[in-house]
Amino acid sequence: SSGINAEYGDSVQAFKKRNKMGRFNPEVQAKLAKQAEENKERALKMKVGDRCEARTPNQPARRGEVAFVGEVEFKDGHWVGIKFDEPVGKHDGMVEGKRYFKCNNKYGAFCQPRFVEVGDFPPELDFSDDEI
Repeated sequence: SSGINAEYGDSVQAFKKRNKMGRFNPEVQAKLAKQAEENKERALKMKVGDRCEARTPNQPARRGEVAFVGEVEFKDGHWVGIKFDEPVGKHDGMVEGKRYFKCNNKYGAFCQPRFVEVGDFPPELDFSDDEI
């Protein structure tokens, strides 16, 4: 067989490449490059021990402490490892067998730096279990 199928194959990925869709769209690539640059710039301004608030889309704001800043093996780009004040995370600082930081299970997560604000974010006090 010759022509398009021989050159590109019949996969969805090949279709998207041919039609410049999704991540093959130059506009999408430009947006992703801009986000990567923003993440890098923000990451360079953070340090381990900083108090922070993570504001990831479609989730409530979560407070904690920066426990890792930098590149990771499981995803491209710069990431912030956060040790949350409450068990609202995904892990204990280990991802795919590699330890990036240490915390209790379900207290750790990684966020893109563009969704993390560092500053004076004291732990939120929870009085729901207190006796009167």
